[in-house]
Amino acid sequence: MELKSHQRLSGADRKKLKRTIKERFASASDADIDSLLPPKVEITVAKFQNRVHVYGVEGGFPMFFDIDGRGTEIYPTVYALWKVPNLLPCFLLKGGEVSRYVIGGADLMFPGISIPPEALPSFSAAQPWAVKVPGNPAPIAVGSTTMSSTEALKAGLRGKALKITHYYHDLLWQVFWESVEGHYVPNAGFLEDVVFEDPASSSRQTSDSCDDDAENSSHNEQEGIDDIEVGDSIDTSEDQSVPKHVSGNQTDAVNDIAEQEITSSVADLKVTDNASADESNVEDQHPLSTEDVDLLLDKCLLQALHTTVKDKDLPMPGSTLWSNHILPCRPSGITLDIKKSSYKKLSKWLLAKSSAGLITVKEDKYKKEAVVFSVNRTHPDYSSFKPEKRHVEKSVQTTEHSLGESRSNKMLEVAEIYKSSVHVNPIFAAVGADTGKLYSASDATAVVHKYVDDQNLVKPTNKSIIVLDATLCDALFKGTIKKGLTYPTEIHKKDLGSTFINRMQAHHIVTRGSESVVRKGGLKTIQIVTERRQGNKKVTKLSGMETFLMDADALASELQKKFACSTSVAELPGKKGHEVLVQGGVIDDLAKHLIEHYGIPKRYIEVLDKTRK
Repeated sequence: MELKSHQRLSGADRKKLKRTIKERFASASDADIDSLLPPKVEITVAKFQNRVHVYGVEGGFPMFFDIDGRGTEIYPTVYALWKVPNLLPCFLLKGGEVSRYVIGGADLMFPGISIPPEALPSFSAAQPWAVKVPGNPAPIAVGSTTMSSTEALKAGLRGKALKITHYYHDLLWQVFWESVEGHYVPNAGFLEDVVFEDPASSSRQTSDSCDDDAENSSHNEQEGIDDIEVGDSIDTSEDQSVPKHVSGNQTDAVNDIAEQEITSSVADLKVTDNASADESNVEDQHPLSTEDVDLLLDKCLLQALHTTVKDKDLPMPGSTLWSNHILPCRPSGITLDIKKSSYKKLSKWLLAKSSAGLITVKEDKYKKEAVVFSVNRTHPDYSSFKPEKRHVEKSVQTTEHSLGESRSNKMLEVAEIYKSSVHVNPIFAAVGADTGKLYSASDATAVVHKYVDDQNLVKPTNKSIIVLDATLCDALFKGTIKKGLTYPTEIHKKDLGSTFINRMQAHHIVTRGSESVVRKGGLKTIQIVTERRQGNKKVTKLSGMETFLMDADALASELQKKFACSTSVAELPGKKGHEVLVQGGVIDDLAKHLIEHYGIPKRYIEVLDKTRK
């Protein structure tokens, strides 16, 4: 993808970029952001044809990249994470051998993640996370979660965990060293599919849909990541493929070392599971024909529709159907590769099944993914198919599910959601969307963009400008414009989604284990206050725990044992809820306990120590 423009950011745009980064990465301090984007250094932005923006320090390295150019999908580069490793939460790989797949361009699967003894960390879907190897603080990849932690536990910690968008030594990394005085010299194919692919891996081709994601899922599970031993040259817990300390003078040496070790690692790869090796040899001796793959795809789909795909789970993205339902139904020892079928792509195959009447599939042009909306369980193919019974696989799934349930007792998931309001109801009605349904920010944005496309409101002379008709103008601005002032006639496309969401009713959903609650309005924070009482004694008060589905009495009993002090519970005067009183100035330890033990995000805890001057 050719470079569209390259320019310096103005003072206002610098401030806006830093605000966006601060909002998206709440754990980042002002010092962290200043270390990545220094105040007295020029910041540049490289804009590409597919709307991807790359931000960097002039004469230096790119620090952030924005997938849609709107600030909603902005990620730090791997180099930025080397400077500020704690900018993103990280998944720790089980061993250095798994890193070979990640830095080879594959997405991260749950079997390759080292789960802490206390529990799987809490995360939501589409949340940015990084990847680390054991014994090394330097992340090797950046991506977004494909599902929430609650959904992951329900799935038995199987399938894809992280969709990798940028990894060490990919094409974006190589452009680091091809930038001259802040002017990027992108290679051919740069940013074609957002994932910055390493050109050396010529066998891996980009795709417009989720087919490659599914293929990576298939290969990672089939190859058996947990059963692979890699030579010392690729064990990133001990080698130098991702250096622990990087300086500007070491960058050329870093590339040379990484290139040699990634190449040499192929020769050192050894499969220890004899059974897996035998099955692989059998498959190599008897490769499946295109017709055989087509038949196997249909069989796995029907097996999944009969056994694991429930109507209550629909609509379902095609990538989720593939990784969580179709792949587990393939016969043991068989690699199911969609590219070896006559359809070549997952979306084309699903649309073909939709045309045949077995399922109903629509393509989401914003997410560029096929979505399954319904299953025709009266279809002749469905009725005539007899699903196979798989006792062994079911027992394994049950064990993993039980383990997930035991871990989910303390799991917390918080998500902001939105409901249609009187302002935007006409927009939802015009596109046939349900006004009583709760929407995520991305889904709500998709509604207004669909209205713009249906009404053909994109300005012909400038594709980034939306021309406001009467309905859309009222939805966005009615009641906000002072008398005597004229209503706007246009809006920039990057501001459309946020303006539309601000006109909706804010809600939030909090889930802990199997318990979930939806509340109207913004999420209220937990408040921890330490103050002095008679006799110069300190007492710490905690309130707002009910917001995060925590019982005040149980928490008071737990804190009494943890801090070896007396505790009590009282009703909040004039408010709903309770207040836990802990004797002593334990404000910092209490906040740390809530974060580590209950998974409360730090941004939802307010701390006030009135005893400090």
